[in-house]
Amino acid sequence: MPYKKSQIDLSLTGQFSQLFIDYVNADPKLKSFYSFTPDLLSFKDAIASNKRVQTTDRKLLHDVLSDQYNRINAESSDVKKTKSNIDLLLDENTFTVCTGHQLCLFTGPLYFIYKILSTITLSEKLKEKYPEYNFVPVYWMASEDHDFEEIKSIHLFGKTLNWDNPSAKGAVGRLSTSSLNGIINELSGILGESSNAKELISLFENAYLKHDTLADATRFLVHELFGSYGLVIIDPDDRRLKAGFIDIIRDDISNQTNFKLVNDTISSLSKIGVKAQVNPREINVFRLTDDRTRIESASTEVLELPEEDYSPNVVLRPLYQQKILPNIAYVGGPGEIAYWLEYKAMFEHHRIMFPVLVPRDFILITDEKTTQQIDKLGLELMDLFKETEHLVKEYVAKHSSAEISLKDQEEGIIKVYNEIIGKVTGVDQTLRGSVEAELQKTLSSLKNIGSKLLRAEKQKQETSINQIKKLKDKFLPEGTLQERYENFSSFYLKYGKQFISEVKVAADPLEIEMKILELS
Repeated sequence: MPYKKSQIDLSLTGQFSQLFIDYVNADPKLKSFYSFTPDLLSFKDAIASNKRVQTTDRKLLHDVLSDQYNRINAESSDVKKTKSNIDLLLDENTFTVCTGHQLCLFTGPLYFIYKILSTITLSEKLKEKYPEYNFVPVYWMASEDHDFEEIKSIHLFGKTLNWDNPSAKGAVGRLSTSSLNGIINELSGILGESSNAKELISLFENAYLKHDTLADATRFLVHELFGSYGLVIIDPDDRRLKAGFIDIIRDDISNQTNFKLVNDTISSLSKIGVKAQVNPREINVFRLTDDRTRIESASTEVLELPEEDYSPNVVLRPLYQQKILPNIAYVGGPGEIAYWLEYKAMFEHHRIMFPVLVPRDFILITDEKTTQQIDKLGLELMDLFKETEHLVKEYVAKHSSAEISLKDQEEGIIKVYNEIIGKVTGVDQTLRGSVEAELQKTLSSLKNIGSKLLRAEKQKQETSINQIKKLKDKFLPEGTLQERYENFSSFYLKYGKQFISEVKVAADPLEIEMKILELS
């Protein structure tokens, strides 16, 4: 399946925060808040830093991952490449490249796919650059997250599908999948009867209906999509892994060390105009039983809880990840990178390596028909990132059969009235207000005439305007990037298994731009 790729500077899309753009552009004011720039050459120093600073219990990591992969349903595709990568983790010259994400239903928005493909691609590029080392791509499942509202829905063909589970509480990875029959049947009706549709439904049924928990179902689903590339999926909700992090957990509870460190960094960021992305709590640990509740005080009971009952929050989670993985890079979106910038001092205090922060790929999928339509309308890809009404006005003005702008007339009227003001004020200063009032009435009338002209011209060009709005909705559904809204299923339905392999070929997270892929 051939494709065409073009690129747009992220700063020109209007879809990213200034903080993220500053990070991408290596603005000097941010330099003290991270350790390495996201480029291939920086990884030489990152590897050296990991070897010098990091202490990873590789045997423990290997044992936990091996046990977790034994829970994948026997009907799963071959796991040899993944298990080979798990074995490589025993080698001191093996490092991980990690991304993390919530356990969104059916993978959630498209950028979940892009995050993982970015992680896999970066691992491969590092192996080419540094062949004496091994690099294993890792997906960290946010299985202990408790925000069910954020994972229960997907958007597909203009519809929103919701998992109806009123009893959902606690860590989402522990949720039972037994109530997912209904939404899978609903999805089946939407996708239709094509071979690709049947393949997708079979994949979802094997994931969600043959595994008891959302964590096990997600591991299966993600492995089926990416296992052929050797992706390793880790579930951090494991007693043994937490035992290796227990000293930092209890320090956080007893001494509020991380609260102080992160707040100091937030204060430093605020001095350069950066607002807090994540505000630490005095205690950044949850208690995890049937529910997930905040720990509010350092009582004896709390400090003596078994390891599996502790759950790091958004502040401690990156520290936990870096403690148990021999990790040199974190691949994340703009929001993630923004809050990681608050954590460097915390990592240094605990003598845990602060990884290279690599922005994931940003991709917009289109097709030949859409490209032809854009060309026919005389538009550029960049135009579709403009505000809709502004784009429509530009288009109408450019393609109008008559001059509809009254700007010259407005300037002429202002000039005439200014001359009148000059004359009357020489006779009577009190007349100035009356003349200025008349000017405003005239300008208001002119604006009204201009609006009527634009409206009339829009009616003449209604077909083209509707096409522009449909294009905008395809690229920016609900005003947000396609990758933040659409699920991958609509593209898999059209392109099949090749969709993921083609996107992977085009992916390169070190090429930090918006990539436009025209798939045929």
